[in-house]
Amino acid sequence: MRIRDAVASGELAAGVRLPTVRALAAELGLAVNTVARSYRELETDALIETRGRLGSFVAATGSPAHRELQAAARAFADRAESLGVDPTEALDLARAALGLGTGVGATPE
Repeated sequence: MRIRDAVASGELAAGVRLPTVRALAAELGLAVNTVARSYRELETDALIETRGRLGSFVAATGSPAHRELQAAARAFADRAESLGVDPTEALDLARAALGLGTGVGATPE
């Protein structure tokens, strides 16, 4: 899936670190310059941001509320992962917190 599409669909949330240009080029079988040019175009379109040696990350997009929710979702995902919570269970808990019903293992508080 293209990075632009993954960002638009929410599959890649704000703050997600992207592969290095060299790693992505190798994975896709493309020239490094082709991937570098694509990253530059994505950065020009404000879809990604490069933070020097730290790498490239998905940029916060949309309205201020949307950007804040993207950041909160990324923090939630990072925290769930650090706690060793299965992604399906984490989603069930988030759905319950939003009042969207509960799944297996989710208990609203």
